[in-house]
Amino acid sequence: MKIGLILGTLVLVALIFLYEWPRINRTQKKEKAVFVVLLSLGTILAMVLIWNPDLPGPTQMVDYIYKPLGRMMEK
Repeated sequence: MKIGLILGTLVLVALIFLYEWPRINRTQKKEKAVFVVLLSLGTILAMVLIWNPDLPGPTQMVDYIYKPLGRMMEK
């Protein structure tokens, strides 16, 4: 089942790439690089979350960092 979701994600990313790439001018090299990097990072993150959906989110990291500080300030 996970392989199907990953393949579906890859197809969706390919469609996004094929739709957006021609709309970026040839002279905009930095924009194209940023587009590829962000699309790649988003794809990798989506695949990791499909494969392991129980990963902690960023709010859990913030709670882990600031909860002891909050307890110290309450005293």
